[in-house]
Amino acid sequence: VQLQASGGGLVQVGDSLRLSCAASGRTSSSFNMGWFRQAPGKEREFVAAINWSGSSTYVADSVKGRFIISRDNAKNTMDLQMNSLKPEDTAVYYCASRGRYYSDYLPRSSLEYDYWGQGTQVTVSS
Repeated sequence: VQLQASGGGLVQVGDSLRLSCAASGRTSSSFNMGWFRQAPGKEREFVAAINWSGSSTYVADSVKGRFIISRDNAKNTMDLQMNSLKPEDTAVYYCASRGRYYSDYLPRSSLEYDYWGQGTQVTVSS
């Protein structure tokens, strides 16, 4: 599975941004996926996860009510809609995939994901 994240950029406080992750590989739609972020000098942080079918999601408390994760298996894509952005959302955002077939387990540890995209920078300016 190969992952390509896109959609990052420089925005103002309160703006919205939509990240997308394109997955390739014939089994990619069978795997759970997630978004993580890493700010300078900080550890990689869980943001959101979605199961293989899109029927189950989990969002970190720090972004709950502002970020929405979704996926389109027909297009092999996963999105992260980010609303009401804050300066503390500034980070490199990574998409990831967990190589377990048809699982509903949504891990929050980066160690449990097997495939990673290259990251896309999100900067929220005040």
